[in-house]
Amino acid sequence: MKSLKTLFDNNLAWASSIKEKDPEFFSQLSKQQTPEYLWIGCSDSRVPPNQIVNLSPGEIFVHRNIANIVVHTDLNCLSVIQYAVEVLKVKNIIICGHYGCGGIKAAMEDQEHGLIDNWLRHIKDVHRFNAERFEGLTHDEKLDLLCELNVKEQVTNICNTTIVQNTWKQGCELSVHGWIYNIENGTLKDLDISVTPNDVIRR
Repeated sequence: MKSLKTLFDNNLAWASSIKEKDPEFFSQLSKQQTPEYLWIGCSDSRVPPNQIVNLSPGEIFVHRNIANIVVHTDLNCLSVIQYAVEVLKVKNIIICGHYGCGGIKAAMEDQEHGLIDNWLRHIKDVHRFNAERFEGLTHDEKLDLLCELNVKEQVTNICNTTIVQNTWKQGCELSVHGWIYNIENGTLKDLDISVTPNDVIRR
């Protein structure tokens, strides 16, 4: 239990430091939530959304899963998207993958991993759809490319949800962006796939 006590101690120190800088921070934060961004990212503990983009609590709405996947059967993810878009009125959805992703690596391996293999099937499909692009690449290059292609695929999936499609039909302002994070140097890379209601989605 000692390690858990450490977490509580860390929490008290964090809350105290915030209140010292801004005594009204938590009282104001508790009154409303008005983020402009929905971040859909990987569950990897090395990829904390708020810290990566240096935003405070309340400024970014977050959903995370293994390998930042968005599929039409995942009601958890779809519910988050619907709440963010229809209730919170976010203006930007960011799908952010990262290099060195364990889910991507597992999807590339020719071995069984158990239950997660069902989830990784989505990544394997991305690899299969783009097989010719991996020819002649080193293993590391293949992993990095699949990380990027997976992000682009999920951007397409988000844009094709009824939630986003209906939002665009209503004339609401909403853009979907594909980014990737480099754990080795802490920087984000724009994958140059930002979709608005006026854009044509190219797979």
